[in-house]
Amino acid sequence: MNTAGHSEAKAPRGLELTPFRGLRYDPDRVGSLAAVTSPPYDVVVRPDGLHHLQSADPHNIVRLILPEAATPEARNAQAAETLRRWRAEGVLTADPEPGLYVYEQRDGEGMVQRGIIGVLRVSDPDEQLVLPHEDVMPHIVADRADLMRATSANLEPLLLTYRGDGSDGGATVTAGLIERTAARPPVLATTTEDGFHHRLWSVTDPAELAAVQKELAGHQALIADGHHRWATYRRLRAEHPSPGPWDHGLVLLVDTARYPLRVRAIHRLLHDVPVADAVAALDGLFRVRRLDVPLPEAMDALAEAAAAGNAFLLAGDGAFHLVDRPDPELLARTVPVDRPVAWRTLDATVLHATLLDHVWRVPDAPAHIAYIHDTAATVEKAERDGGTGVLMHPVHEDVVRDLARQGVTMPRKSTSFGPKPASGLVLRALDL
Repeated sequence: MNTAGHSEAKAPRGLELTPFRGLRYDPDRVGSLAAVTSPPYDVVVRPDGLHHLQSADPHNIVRLILPEAATPEARNAQAAETLRRWRAEGVLTADPEPGLYVYEQRDGEGMVQRGIIGVLRVSDPDEQLVLPHEDVMPHIVADRADLMRATSANLEPLLLTYRGDGSDGGATVTAGLIERTAARPPVLATTTEDGFHHRLWSVTDPAELAAVQKELAGHQALIADGHHRWATYRRLRAEHPSPGPWDHGLVLLVDTARYPLRVRAIHRLLHDVPVADAVAALDGLFRVRRLDVPLPEAMDALAEAAAAGNAFLLAGDGAFHLVDRPDPELLARTVPVDRPVAWRTLDATVLHATLLDHVWRVPDAPAHIAYIHDTAATVEKAERDGGTGVLMHPVHEDVVRDLARQGVTMPRKSTSFGPKPASGLVLRALDL
């Protein structure tokens, strides 16, 4: 295999964002653009959310990003055949010329987020251009890599952030381009059932593209959402000759100095641990208080407790149990000391190192733990399945960014940045 392109001496480089010919749904061939979109693959609550999306439209993108079949090989083959068929039938069509895409999300409460979708050069970790902040699960990277190989496509962009108010004086060129572009008629506009309004514009002017590319070359990015897809891009880049299409991956870049993201927690569902057993095991190790209140009030109590130290909310038995004030000796005995204090005091660190590994003795594997973004869905599934939902309080973005710059990754699935890009608005086929 020719890997010479990956081993050459590297001059300092910044983010390299490249235009591409987007693959998009033909609105005349589908029921509605909203009906063919999906949340990112790892946010879809299975099986209920998956089946809901499948029934929304026969061409929903979920049939590509989460195909259903008896074996992994059959699933990936099915996704590849579905993509081939949709392209042949004109359901998905390629834009005529390469461009970068300005993407806007707007909710009903006045929140507006805008960024640029393009294909980014997949950099090596030692370049410190794209900073991860979470560990990844190898089986998920392998699964995504198999799907991307089979389809020869990037089916959904991952979400990267950068700070446009950096030492170079600010991302005025990119910000100005985004604002000017957003005043024009979009190539796509739709409102998804979660109430978000989505608009997309294609930018193809060579001078504008060059100006954005030059400015972004002075920045590094933080992975906000899509650690497994970035790890997948890196694996596939290493497998294929360079230069070639696998040197790049589909991303959405958002300037959080201008458009701050929301940071939410990702909750855990312990399949085999009833709430009574989880609470009993905490005796003498944490303070536990039962809360017979609605979910919003319980989450308020969690936020208040989390401001003073590590805190969690257990659900699944019809009530909530606020868990806080861990025994300092327990933490000293169970939390690794070879990381910064900011890492050692994270709720996710204490959850995994102390509670899961030592108190509850639950292996971090799909058979034992599910990761769920939606709070109410976590509670509902815990109550229905007889397990324990562990509800988390979100981490501040500055903590995430500071740890990432130190090269320290957080426990996997520690944060959920949003709003996330809807899947299905623009795809990248590697043969275009």
